Amino acid sequence: MEIAHPAASPSLTIDERGIGWVTFDDPDRSVNLLTDAVMRRLAQVVDELRTNAESGRVRVAVFRSGKPGTFIAGADVGAIEAIEDPGVAETAIRFGQAVFMDVERLPIPSVAAIDGICVGGGLELSLACTHRVVSDSDRTRLGLPEVQLGIIPAWGGTTRLPRLIGLRAALDLLLTGKQIDARKAKRIGLAGRVLPAQVFTERVAAFAVETLELPSGASRPGRGLGARLVEDTAPGRRVVLAAARRRVLSSTGGHYPAPLRILEVLRRNLGRAVEKSLAAEARAASELIVSSVSKNLVHVFRLREAARKGTGLTDEDAVAVRVEQIGVLGAGVMGGGIAQLAANNGIRVRMKDIRHEAVVGGLRHARELFDEAVSRRRLTRREANDRMGLVSGSLDYAGFGAVDLVVEAIVENMDVKRAVLQETESKVSRDCILATNTSSLSVDVMARSLEHPERFCGLHFFNPVHRMPLVELVRGARTSDATIAAVHALAVALGKVPVVVRDGPGFLVNRILAPYLNEAGWLLSDGASIERIDAAAKEFGMPMGPLRLIDEVGIDVSTHAGAAMHAALGDRLRPPPALVALDRTKRLGRKGGLGFYRYENGKERGVDPDVYGHLGLEPAGRRGGPDARDIRRRLVSQMVNEAARALGDGIVSRAGAVDLAMVMGTGFPPFRGGLLRFADTMHTKGMLDTMQELADRHGDRFAPAPLLKELADRDRRFYDAFGG
Repeated sequence: MEIAHPAASPSLTIDERGIGWVTFDDPDRSVNLLTDAVMRRLAQVVDELRTNAESGRVRVAVFRSGKPGTFIAGADVGAIEAIEDPGVAETAIRFGQAVFMDVERLPIPSVAAIDGICVGGGLELSLACTHRVVSDSDRTRLGLPEVQLGIIPAWGGTTRLPRLIGLRAALDLLLTGKQIDARKAKRIGLAGRVLPAQVFTERVAAFAVETLELPSGASRPGRGLGARLVEDTAPGRRVVLAAARRRVLSSTGGHYPAPLRILEVLRRNLGRAVEKSLAAEARAASELIVSSVSKNLVHVFRLREAARKGTGLTDEDAVAVRVEQIGVLGAGVMGGGIAQLAANNGIRVRMKDIRHEAVVGGLRHARELFDEAVSRRRLTRREANDRMGLVSGSLDYAGFGAVDLVVEAIVENMDVKRAVLQETESKVSRDCILATNTSSLSVDVMARSLEHPERFCGLHFFNPVHRMPLVELVRGARTSDATIAAVHALAVALGKVPVVVRDGPGFLVNRILAPYLNEAGWLLSDGASIERIDAAAKEFGMPMGPLRLIDEVGIDVSTHAGAAMHAALGDRLRPPPALVALDRTKRLGRKGGLGFYRYENGKERGVDPDVYGHLGLEPAGRRGGPDARDIRRRLVSQMVNEAARALGDGIVSRAGAVDLAMVMGTGFPPFRGGLLRFADTMHTKGMLDTMQELADRHGDRFAPAPLLKELADRDRRFYDAFGG
């Protein structure tokens, strides 16, 4: 065996069968990234492959990873973030394209052997290869997430993917950035073979030798006549791309330019030479990479990645105890959702409730979530059954002596929670962690009932549990470092984004949302229509308007939470007359079929015109009130001001924690980079002027937060003072 530059990444080895093994294994990183140094080394390796192929010493090339569980995790996001000049961006992109084109033009077959994560530039490298094979490991995922960073796959992804698997299948990946597993990769033609992970290298070697006998074009998946008529003709492509554009505009409101640029590149270049399409990719990506939208999306990405590392503590010496079994108190929708989430990630769960019907309902809810995963092809039926087998239920504490953590998810009543937690503490082991899933009640008050408050914290999941990415880890005054480290590790293992917060009214997300929702009620009382209020919020980028959100949460739940926040935070959260009247109507929102909007079979069917009369307000047609600009200023300013108060109160210590929590917990528009990053674009001086103006017009609920005044006086922004 001959070895060439074994210390560099990638390295090249040539075995006795004539297989040239190109191995990516960066010694300085836990995953392989396509940094500038790696790309330049890859260019050298490809040259060596060509030379050895021409001499007959290499008959087939295999690109693989030396790191378990990952092939290549894309380009270096830090390098992308640092680029400010589109000319510099285009030069770097064109270099990467040239390297991958050299891979494509090798005079021998090439195989991308993918075992684990293969995204971004890693997938684009594989597209330049003749063949792609994937392992059947649960960790194998393929995708092009560039659109989530506000850019487009410009090392050939936008060009090669639709030519390989067809336009419609490619759009599903290009426009969403989602990752797919090995089974789907094989099904859509992205991968030619799925090989057993246990003997992956051996099977790859056998396949590599087999490629020498395969006819030209054997790696390209076949497509039906209907697909070819639609996707391989200019009229058919126009129809597909026009429909995709409508979907993009409907879902994004036009706030995200990257998916639109992808469609433009495809519309202009799909039937043209590859070289022309690559040039168009490079131009589009170089313009997008320096845009504010891309910078903000990269910022959110880095916040998210940072939150999933470490222990959630400033002192990283705390040791996180592994949670392998959990107990769940309360088998309602939240309890069943938490149980299903844990079981889906390989954790055994014991649910407890005081009623048999509730336990059955919790198990049924977990089963329904697994059934949904099967219907969406995220799990096989066997996998779903195996994971559902990890969930059990009872009316007593049987089995709780062996659990590592108990999550309480019962009724939002302080006395009931304290009594149940106190009883539970006596039934579990001395090392078991107790956590409450409360969304509003004080963790410190609950801890007073416990003998070991150091092993108690809040673990606030957002509903629905299986979809919402955020988990607030609520640290009480006596919660230990070890407890936070353990629940942080658990949240990451469950695939969630954890944010550590201190105890306080509403914690972080609900505290910031409270004045936002309350202000929507004041806007309604001031004459703005339901449609105008919600449209203004959506135009800003929120996933839904505040009044629609109240319907979604439940009017009864929102009223209860609003009353609690009013009691805790004072008169600035005094409910407006419209929301007080709404509670008296006994409407429940979506779950009851009627709120601000009408609902049929769970689907929103427009504003209920009768609601104005029930609220004692003028009908929509006779209402004037604030315009869209004023609505947005009032809604967003309330959130910024409350976030400043939360920072000042020490609920969190970093501006980035506020922004990550708001993006992951409320859908605050990622293209704006987060609430406080957005506020920083106007500077704290500008925000202070806005708050003072609104306070003069509307009263003390807009009184500027002390921290906002302090930062403005010191000429500092939120991120200047509180970091990322």
